Amino acid sequence: MLIADDHPIVRDGLRGMFAGDPGFEVLGEAADGAQAVALAQALHPDVILMDLRMPGMDGVAAIKELARLGSPARVLVLTTYDTDRDVMPAIEAGATGYLLKDTGRDELVRAVRTAARGEAVLSPSVATRLLGQVRTPADPLSARELEILRLIADGATNREAAARLFISEATVKSHVLHIYNKLGVNDRAAAVATAFRRGLLTVEDG
Repeated sequence: MLIADDHPIVRDGLRGMFAGDPGFEVLGEAADGAQAVALAQALHPDVILMDLRMPGMDGVAAIKELARLGSPARVLVLTTYDTDRDVMPAIEAGATGYLLKDTGRDELVRAVRTAARGEAVLSPSVATRLLGQVRTPADPLSARELEILRLIADGATNREAAARLFISEATVKSHVLHIYNKLGVNDRAAAVATAFRRGLLTVEDG
């Protein structure tokens, strides 16, 4: 297995946790996503314990890059964050599992073994959050928000969107913030990409 975390003390703790178990071998440690990708390519681990928030290339970007490279390694996210904005991108990028750092040793050991078999592993709070997403979809966008989203997809600035819809630029900005919040994104490109993925926009809208 490979351990990817930007905190040396966390890496040391995880290495120590698995070092005494003959069923595991820690092949290497990475301090950021780019190093994790490079080591995965060189060492061919079965499982990568991946932190999400690291300097440079973060965990989600690393998971995407590993998938692009065709790496067979199973990625088990181990982080302190369980918000939609953290969980969903990691799962969508291809993570096999998602655990929080308050997970006990025995549970973590079982999770790594499970991930190595290619089976999904989710901490209870993350599983509950994902079920909630399925049962209660995110707030739907209003007709006006969809109008603005289509204009954004077409490359319009806030000022241009305001002029075309005969509303103030401040109103457009407010709608854009609501769109970000409902889609769980931070910028215009991510909003458009997420909207296409969810079927809120079609090619004709872009």
